[in-house]
Amino acid sequence: MKNLRRVLVIDDEAAIRRLLKAGLEAEGYAVVEAVDGESGLRLAATQAPELVILDLGLPDKPGLRVLESLRQWSEMPVMVLTVQDSAADKVALLDAGADDYLTKPFSVPELLARLRVLERRVRGAHSDPVVKAGPLLIDLAGHGVSRDGEEIKLTSTEFDFLRILALNLGKVVTQREILKQVWGPNAVEHSHYLRIYAANLRKKLEEDPAEPTLILTEPGVGYRLKG
Repeated sequence: MKNLRRVLVIDDEAAIRRLLKAGLEAEGYAVVEAVDGESGLRLAATQAPELVILDLGLPDKPGLRVLESLRQWSEMPVMVLTVQDSAADKVALLDAGADDYLTKPFSVPELLARLRVLERRVRGAHSDPVVKAGPLLIDLAGHGVSRDGEEIKLTSTEFDFLRILALNLGKVVTQREILKQVWGPNAVEHSHYLRIYAANLRKKLEEDPAEPTLILTEPGVGYRLKG
């Protein structure tokens, strides 16, 4: 799998495009630019980018609609730029298929760091079913977990929770999605399950469960396994 080298930036603000272009090209990315949703979708289909950076505030159609259109035919990673910061807005983005999001204003170093996480995750999806997250090695096929080479025993439910996060390494997985996949569709309102099992996982996997660095909470949204 090749690195994420061609990036499509869909943003109507020239200043933002210049900022992104300079930062991305300095890191070796080739940048394709679109100023609205229609041209962005057209370039996504014809230029074969490895990744899309999508602004939600486009002049011709909402960025969320662009994302939904893109997801009808492509699984290419999409990083969303948004001025919205509420939990409901973030959940809507993730449910629509965004791989990650940044709230404006943002720093270019943070953007580049997030892109590197996406790159590792895309490569990992095409490799052996073993996910590395910091000191953790998660064997998805063998249902095994180790930290710094030491095997850690998890219950089946704890492993299922961790597996979903590992499959989406670096990406926030919504509370509803975790509940649905681990406990079934009838459990989507029981968010207290997540607090209990996240605490159990942190006790077993984190160096300091009170100050977690691996299993991170996005308040009101979901959980992320740091890559």
